[in-house]
Amino acid sequence: MTVFAPAKLNFSLQILGKREDGFHELETLMVPVAGLCDRLEIHPSESFKLETGSAEVGPVEENLVTRALRLFEKSVGRRCPYHIKLEKRIPSGAGLGGGSSDAAAVLRALNDAEQADFSDTELEEMAALLGSDVPFFLRDSPCWCRGRGEILEETTLLAQEVVLLKPAFSVNTVDAYRRWSESTNLTGVFYDPQRVDDLRMVNDLERPAFARFPFLAELKMWLLDRHGVKGAMMSGSGATVFAILEEGVRAAELVADAQKELDPKLWWWAGSTSTPIRKR
Repeated sequence: MTVFAPAKLNFSLQILGKREDGFHELETLMVPVAGLCDRLEIHPSESFKLETGSAEVGPVEENLVTRALRLFEKSVGRRCPYHIKLEKRIPSGAGLGGGSSDAAAVLRALNDAEQADFSDTELEEMAALLGSDVPFFLRDSPCWCRGRGEILEETTLLAQEVVLLKPAFSVNTVDAYRRWSESTNLTGVFYDPQRVDDLRMVNDLERPAFARFPFLAELKMWLLDRHGVKGAMMSGSGATVFAILEEGVRAAELVADAQKELDPKLWWWAGSTSTPIRKR
């Protein structure tokens, strides 16, 4: 079985406060990005093995793919020995949800392969144990995500043409949330909500991320100043900054200018937001 785990963008992310359980109360609009996906090949095997190639994904037992399989085994009450080959196309530490999407893809694939017949609700309850973003990736549509991210409300949005830019460094999500309440605005940086078509775009994590990594603020302001950019914002906790483009704007030219003027090593992706590919 081959499954695809799509990236996501946060078109809005507001922090409503700190919860008693230590998490933050969120209201975020997350959108799947169909064309940017990790690829997972899942084969029956005598024992579990996770193959990641040259991707930097940390210790195997701590990887969300492994944790998803172990949780599924515990829930179904039997061993599920599979060889999983993970091809990373979504950069890590980017605010694009790659690890969470991988975990959700594994839960859904194992539910099919093992004929476990867990309901969507049961899978989402499992997913919530793995991380706040994981339940979202079991849906195939944009969602408002509330609570710590596990309360989902599907919504309908117009597809948007976007370009994603990420520097070589990453942002630590836990650190960004920890510094949120005490962070301050950088002078000359625009943090206010932006109105793009039917979207109200704002990200409360820009403040701590920009304070720690001023280049991300520079990247956002550079994008907002470009002709043909309808809006620009950081996704999640960073370090990806994305721009929504007007029709007819050539993303490759925008990227070439960004690499020339800001950072020649910027990672980039361009395409449309739409329904993700599930499996074949």
